[in-house]
Amino acid sequence: MVPPRILIADLLPEAQICVGLPGATKAEVLAALLGMLPSHPAVVNAEAMHAAVLAREAMMSTGVGKGLALPHAKTEAVRATVAAFAITAMPIDYDALDDEPVELLFLLVGPETVKTQHIRILSRISRLLNRDALRAAVLAAPDAATVRRLLMEAEVALLA
Repeated sequence: MVPPRILIADLLPEAQICVGLPGATKAEVLAALLGMLPSHPAVVNAEAMHAAVLAREAMMSTGVGKGLALPHAKTEAVRATVAAFAITAMPIDYDALDDEPVELLFLLVGPETVKTQHIRILSRISRLLNRDALRAAVLAAPDAATVRRLLMEAEVALLA
């Protein structure tokens, strides 16, 4: 049986989207981003989730370029896949692959059992935010509702 496709918009209610995420360093913005999820019902252990994301980041920066970072981890600290999205208050030195500062962060944490789904979601958000027009629109978005709508419309068009 093929598992149902999870849409990015389904993982990102407005409460898990932040425009103007505080922090001046990579560590600070990651902490703020992870701080958006501890009350999520799928999070079993917020400290272990945080540690898993930092451990993955220590292996290799998830700053993929064009101002985007995709911090992620697979861990049993969550019962189901959770996500958060943020636009930073200021560009952050993130050790990105292109040495450019990061302003967009998409956090994805899932259990070890959903590796394929995890990779597909990361690939989809990367493809979407690699598009200059969408990236510019998201960066100009005034609020979480607008960010969510832009991502949802772009994802629906991509999957059509």
